[in-house]
Order: sequence, then structure tokens, then C-alpha cells
Amino acid sequence: MPLAVAMGVPMYTNAAGVIPIVQALLAKGAALGTVLAFMMSVIALSLPEMIILRKVLKLRLIATFVGVVATGILLVGFVFNAVL
Repeated sequence: MPLAVAMGVPMYTNAAGVIPIVQALLAKGAALGTVLAFMMSVIALSLPEMIILRKVLKLRLIATFVGVVATGILLVGFVFNAVL
């Protein structure tokens, strides 16, 4: 799952654009929690978003944001994998 989150970070897409990728991953047998974590990382932690945030936030605050959001995404993914 951490690899799925790390792979989602450099991608640049919107919520509608990631759905076909999610469908393909689910069809190939990926766990729902892993796919959900990937989808959330694409939307919340994309590299272009970090570049935009750099213009208004300091690097330390961006790093804190990425750490907190990535931890939350991983937690949600692990919970979904455990429950489903």
C-alpha cells in the first residue's frame, strides 16, 4: 500500500480521470483499500498541487501537510483492507 500511495503522488489527474485507472486495478485483483489509498493520493498529494502550495506556504508546512495526509490515507487503506 505505501507503494501505491507513492506511485499516486507524481500523477496529475482529477477525480474523474482516476476512475478508469481504479477500475483497471480492481479488475486485476488489487485490494479495495490499496486502490482507495492510490486514488486518494492522486487527488490529495499530487506533485502539481505541491508546486502550487509552495507559492503560498513554507516548505516545513507543506512537509507537515504531506505527512499528515499520507498517514491518514495509509490508515484508511489499511482499515479498508482489514474490514473488506
